[in-house]
This record gives sequence, C-alpha cells and structure tokens, in this order.
Amino acid sequence: MALKTIRSAPLYAAAIVLLVFTGYPFLYMVMTSFKTQQEFFKSPFTLVTSIQFGNYVLAFQKGLSSYFLNSVFISVLSVFLIVIFSALASYPLSRMRFALNKPLFMLFVSGMMLPIHSTLIPIFKLTKDLGIYDSWMALIGPYVAFGLPISIFILTQFMTELPREVEEAAEIDGCSHRRIFWSVILPMVTPALATIVIYNFIHVWTEFIFALVLITSPENMTLPLGMQKFYGELTVNVPALMAALTAASLPILLVYFLAQEKIVKGLTGGAVK
Repeated sequence: MALKTIRSAPLYAAAIVLLVFTGYPFLYMVMTSFKTQQEFFKSPFTLVTSIQFGNYVLAFQKGLSSYFLNSVFISVLSVFLIVIFSALASYPLSRMRFALNKPLFMLFVSGMMLPIHSTLIPIFKLTKDLGIYDSWMALIGPYVAFGLPISIFILTQFMTELPREVEEAAEIDGCSHRRIFWSVILPMVTPALATIVIYNFIHVWTEFIFALVLITSPENMTLPLGMQKFYGELTVNVPALMAALTAASLPILLVYFLAQEKIVKGLTGGAVK
C-alpha cells in the first residue's frame, strides 16, 4: 500500500500543480469581483477581507441582465433544437438498415470538417435576404446547423452500441418505432445527451464572431458582445469587470457540474466495442 502511494506521488503532485495553474485565475477573478476599486489598487493580489456586492449591482445596472437573458434564451433554445434534431437523425442512422444509411451518416459527419467562419459571409447575406438580421433567429440557425454534425456523430456511435434485444422486446410488446425512440432509446443514451448538451451549450454561450457580425442592436446582444462593451466602459474599474466575468461564467460551471458524471461515458460511448 505504501509502495503504491509512493509511486502515485508524482501524479498527485502534477495534478496539484495543474490545479493551481488552472484554478488560481478563476479564484483571483472571483476574489477581485468582491473588492472595491480602492482595495484593488492598494493590494491587487491579496485575499479579499470583506465581501462587497456593489460591483455586481453596477454590472447589472450597465445592462448585464439583458445580455445574460439573451444568452440564456439563445443557448437553451439552440441546444434544445440540436438535441431533438440530432436524436431524430441518429436513431434511424444507427438502428435501421436502408440503402443510404452510410452515405447520409458520412454526409452529416463531413460537416465537422467545414471551417465554420468560412460561412460567415454567406450566412450574413442569407439573414439579410430572410429579414432576420439583427435578431435571435439570425444566431440560432447557424448555432443549430454547426452543432448537429458532432452531436449526430456522438449519438449515432452511442446508439449503435445499444443491445438490440431491448428494442426487439419492445417491438414484441407492441411498441411502435416512435414509442421505442422516446421511451426506450433516449433514456439509454442519457450520457451521450449530457455530453452534447454541455459541448454545445459552452460553444453557443461563448460564441463571439457570428454574434458580432449578425447582431447590432444593444437589446439583442449576447454576453460575449456585452463583455466587449463592458471592457470599454469599465476598463479602469477592474473589480466591476471581474464581477461581470464571474456572473457570465457561472452558467457554464453550473451546467458542467450538474452533468459531469455522464460526460466521460458519453465521450467514450461507441469508442470501445
């Protein structure tokens, strides 16, 4: 036991060093968000002595709440549509046999090789022609389209590994394909669903380039655009800027911690037979 502990010591030491390097910036951001400007300029690297929420109040007064709600609506709706469409596409691709099964799967997967930002100008023109420029729909469409390839790939690989005996038993009981999909298949691929939810939520929540090009009105801006605006307005007020960044980071951390147990299963699903 002691020998095993000694052998594992370098791994634990490396993990602690990695934790310090990755965790300290976030901890510093949170601590700074509770300081006043005077405290920050006087001692920027010391621990916070008293908790002040004035920076968060100022950030929300500057419009953070509007940017926050816009990002929540766009992210939740985009991820919901990605999950529904990718699940509906992955079920026949993985559980049914037909002539165009593999070509359609390769067509979907090929979307992963497409440089996203190379489509920026065509999407800009398309949103103008459709009359949805400078609206939430201008962002939701591209986000869903670019989230489908990787989501279909993960779900298809995961569904392929499910035992067919469960599906056959449901058919014997008289279940239709629709009932099998909603009541049998989807509950069994929860780890894969959690993976694509987290992956796509983080991507949509932090996406900047499409939002910068397709959104111009302040009332429709998402958090990344709001952070850029805050950086211009609160450059001198570093604690208030840190408060805005902390508030913007919380939803990502919350989503991750709620589903972290299923991420590894979802990422490795279908990889090992």
